[in-house]
Amino acid sequence: MRIATDIGGTFTDIVYVTKDGTIGVEKAHTTPPNFEKGVIDVIKKSGISTEAVKSLNHGTTVIINAITERKGAKTALITTKGFRDMLEIARGNRPDLFNLMYKKPEVFVPRYLRQEVEERINYKGEVVTPLKEDDVKSCIDYFKKEGVEAIAVTYLHSYKNSDHERQTVDLIKKLWPEVYVTGSYEISKEFREYERISTTVLNSYVKPIAAKYIDELYGKLEEIGINSSKYIMQSNGGTTTFEKAKETPINMIESGPVAGIFGSAMLGKILGEEKVIGFDIGGTTAKCSLIDGGEVKVTTDHKIEKTNRTAGYPVKVPVVDIVEIGNGGGSIAWVDEGGSLKVGPQSAGALPGPVAYGQGGTQPTTTDANLIIGRLSPDNFDMPVDMEMVRKSVEETIAKPFGISIEKAALGIIRIANANMLNALKLISVRKGYDPRDFSLVAFGGGGPMHAAPLAKELGIKKVIIPVAASVFSAWGMLMTDLRQDDIQTFNIRLDKIDYDLINGQWNNMEQIAIDEYSQKGIDPENVIFVRNLDMRYWGQEHTIKVSIFNDDINEMNLANIIERFHVEHEKTYNFRIDDSLTEIVNLHLTAFGKVEKTELKKLDILSNDPNDAIKEVRKVVFEEVGEIDTKVYLRDKLSPEMVIDGPAIIEEVTTSTVVYPGMQLSVDAYGNLLINTEVE
Repeated sequence: MRIATDIGGTFTDIVYVTKDGTIGVEKAHTTPPNFEKGVIDVIKKSGISTEAVKSLNHGTTVIINAITERKGAKTALITTKGFRDMLEIARGNRPDLFNLMYKKPEVFVPRYLRQEVEERINYKGEVVTPLKEDDVKSCIDYFKKEGVEAIAVTYLHSYKNSDHERQTVDLIKKLWPEVYVTGSYEISKEFREYERISTTVLNSYVKPIAAKYIDELYGKLEEIGINSSKYIMQSNGGTTTFEKAKETPINMIESGPVAGIFGSAMLGKILGEEKVIGFDIGGTTAKCSLIDGGEVKVTTDHKIEKTNRTAGYPVKVPVVDIVEIGNGGGSIAWVDEGGSLKVGPQSAGALPGPVAYGQGGTQPTTTDANLIIGRLSPDNFDMPVDMEMVRKSVEETIAKPFGISIEKAALGIIRIANANMLNALKLISVRKGYDPRDFSLVAFGGGGPMHAAPLAKELGIKKVIIPVAASVFSAWGMLMTDLRQDDIQTFNIRLDKIDYDLINGQWNNMEQIAIDEYSQKGIDPENVIFVRNLDMRYWGQEHTIKVSIFNDDINEMNLANIIERFHVEHEKTYNFRIDDSLTEIVNLHLTAFGKVEKTELKKLDILSNDPNDAIKEVRKVVFEEVGEIDTKVYLRDKLSPEMVIDGPAIIEEVTTSTVVYPGMQLSVDAYGNLLINTEVE
């Protein structure tokens, strides 16, 4: 069998697929700070035979947690003379334009640990000033005295010529082999100095933690008998080896969330849906991403901790374009100083968790609210639920301040949470020029199936897809991924002055490097698939648009087609095009997929056509606008393909519940996915 494990903020999930396509799932509590324990716990809890495991894919939140909690290594920076303050100067962009008290985010490397060396390479890649190695040696001596654990090396224009960075990194490894070191050439070959410095610093900051975590996880997996191939999910939607992940851990910044988005794209292709929105509600956050034409969108303009009040920290590595907000099952409901009801971004997390978990939580959460209005059942938890405690938490915190019933307070929590999630869905659709009515919504995570239907209705989305193993769908997504590596290189050239031999030679060189690297991992060249993209812009413009192109060489015959594709994408993004303007290429973006074996989904046998055979009970459930009504509750594992159920209804499974609103209709497809029609004619 093939297995995938995914560490979330509240639960650690496992999905395993046998050779015949049978899917099995399990969940266990996440175990911070020893996250590897949660992985081993869920593997043991699943009861699988570890000797039967052919491969393992793993997604983790360890890297993003280390950054957000500021628990990384003591990191230093070596840079070109005169540029030590670039990390702190950053960009002039101010997201909160009229805030006179605005402050830039605190840097990860204080000024006394940012040191300069004499060297200079110009924008053409020519050496202006040779590297002064004595300066590097002085930096090493100073950092040793300061107790530095990791070093980032970023020189001006090293994306064009990395020789000085390589010499510096080699010298550090020779003179101080114990310290962790990262050169920006290992991370990014794109121009924009501040973004490259930021990314290199963050990689060094988490490198010791990543190495320790990956080594401990690898050792414990070996101990329990998993000696097969092991891969880690990257932020670009592909996987990489454990060893590679230790060198560039910043590529795991969104390791867990992107797997579900990639899984949404794959499921969409299987079901013939090329336009889908992946929507994941976990215990701590809600995440969403738009997939158009069956392909996930990847960006190198990702920023950590960016909000409408702060600029955040740029990460110049390929990341699936994803919007994430602090609203999940564990999000805490509270009343602000102005008397308004708020939900999140604070979360009860795994410990103590919602009040329902009985682990010391006292503040009401979205999960507690869903229990009170009947959308979740106390019987569906893996621990006893004290409903009196749950009701009391909502009554004291929300109901009394507003002078309303507990049920109305709980419904208010759900409506506020839904409003927050609706804004996130608009950010990746309407705000980017897409009409959500053209898409289907793939909802997953523990909370996705509960909240998806009303959100889809609000956006005009007609179909909601609740996949098999919805609560652990991110882990399933990992089983559908291939090895992936992205090579993005700045190659600035105007299209009216293009040198075809030069640009095609660069493409071919990049492809050969990828083939050589995959060969070292045991992937045959015939199993390596390439996808070419160009980052393009109008002449004189600042930012670029990513344009997918064919894999053939660029020539006079197809150049006009490439330019037209750019115009179309630009108009889609910015709502205008300038047909008579000069265009230019800024970056070449080559994606190389190393194909790995996958298991096809198994179609289910039709056991019954009567949905009444799957009814568990009838209970009162509160819905917006119609209030409390008797609602049939069905067991998902007793549903059969071709069954049709009219709303209102609740579909229960061990780890989540699907809510079907009045006036909607649910059907079961051949694979066991639940399809909700939000507009029944």
